[in-house]
Amino acid sequence: MTGSQQGSQRVCHLACQLLAGALVLVAAAAKGAAEPIPLNCRIAQGPWRACVMTVASPGQQWRLQVGSKRFDFRHDGSGQVILKRPGAPLQVVSSRWIAAQTLCWDGVCARGELPLD
Repeated sequence: MTGSQQGSQRVCHLACQLLAGALVLVAAAAKGAAEPIPLNCRIAQGPWRACVMTVASPGQQWRLQVGSKRFDFRHDGSGQVILKRPGAPLQVVSSRWIAAQTLCWDGVCARGELPLD
């Protein structure tokens, strides 16, 4: 495989990851934008624990509440997902599936019956 083919493959892979993350959020909104969705979450390599996803604006703004910590996400329309962690500045993150029903955004992971339909 040539260097340009490998580069194209990496760009395609990243685009697919971002699309998958956006689809989860759109589907969550279709299920009910104000309805909290119970999941399990993990921060960094910490333990899995109960959490709640709430979608404020389909495909644009959602939140994970993990105990007393709130993680706010925004999709800016250009393919970037921006995360606001407690006590930290805004950060551009990438979405990726790490296992069945487990979606992560740079160390913030949600697992469970993610609303995909």
